[in-house]
Amino acid sequence: MKNLARFRTFVARMSALVERHGGDEPRILDEGAALLAELVRHDDWLPDECAAAAAESYRQYLLYCDPQERFSVVSFVWGPGQRTPIHDHTVWGLVGVLRGAEVCREYGPPAHGRPMAARGEHRVGPGDVDRVSPRIGDIHVVANALADRASISIHVYGANIGAVARHVYDEATGAVRPFVSGYHNAALPNFWDRSAEIGPRT
Repeated sequence: MKNLARFRTFVARMSALVERHGGDEPRILDEGAALLAELVRHDDWLPDECAAAAAESYRQYLLYCDPQERFSVVSFVWGPGQRTPIHDHTVWGLVGVLRGAEVCREYGPPAHGRPMAARGEHRVGPGDVDRVSPRIGDIHVVANALADRASISIHVYGANIGAVARHVYDEATGAVRPFVSGYHNAALPNFWDRSAEIGPRT
């Protein structure tokens, strides 16, 4: 049985943080990163249906969305060789690697008609947490760092990220195209059934 209480605890703590300090992005990123690091240090809670890779592209599964859409939690599953296009987020985000590893390449803002300028690249390994936002840097490509197996990361964003109007960028020209990511699951995993912890069912 999965340790569903671990994820419930994370959601409760993240909810309290956003409630108290939702307007303080640096604090959200600092304290939220610590909460996410604690979650992804343990690989005993993610439901199997939200860890499934697909041959055609990476998968984005919604795990939780705050009722006021102040934050969302998503699992990203990357098969070997899979990567995003160059994209932005428009909101703050935290990315914690649960399994495998990712490579992130950051880009500067687009200049119309000119190639996108890469600013650097780094690897994010198990238990590590990366940060993004328009304030600190928001445009990047993320790829599975492993050629022989899937990698999984847990993302926390300052909105219902699957419903946010965002942008992808053409690497050669800097051309901007709008997109909305959506999610690959139509139903949320049930982290909320606590009946087995409380007592026998009738």
